[in-house]
Amino acid sequence: MALWGNKDSVYSDGTVTVNLTTKKVERVGTSATFDTAGISTGNVIALGAGVTFGYAVISAVDSAGALSIASTDHFVSGLTTVTATTYNISQEPIYTLGDSKYDAPETKTTGFSTNPVFTGVFGVDRIETGVAATTAYAVSHQGWVGVTTYIDCHGNLRVKSETLVAIGIDTTSDADDDTRFADS
Repeated sequence: MALWGNKDSVYSDGTVTVNLTTKKVERVGTSATFDTAGISTGNVIALGAGVTFGYAVISAVDSAGALSIASTDHFVSGLTTVTATTYNISQEPIYTLGDSKYDAPETKTTGFSTNPVFTGVFGVDRIETGVAATTAYAVSHQGWVGVTTYIDCHGNLRVKSETLVAIGIDTTSDADDDTRFADS
């Protein structure tokens, strides 16, 4: 297993709950299971709109339809329950979960928000890099990129980005996987 892949969004269909004691993630209201969705151990699950609950690393995908997570260390402090919520499973680098710049909650735009002020880690392919080149969200290299935006004291949008993992990928083959780095 690699430490990261190249997909912003492996799977995000429906809603899930998390049992914090057993560290099990289960789908809500459907008989569909995770084991055929292309999810692997080491993938990262972001829980809640704007990652309001936090992140976890997937430690197992079982045929009974549940995921196991390694820990709740990257959940929002003081969390006691995770009710039915949206989620996104990605292949982002696991080490970014320990970086306080990208702690939950955030307003990451992968399927969640179009707010111009956000923080997040994005998989940006060659096509997305080219499309973003003429926007405020231009990045210096394709791969996994950490992006932080803010409004300065003059009311101007500012964008900071850093290449966390440089990857030469032509496409992540998951068109429209995020709103900031579009494929066209």
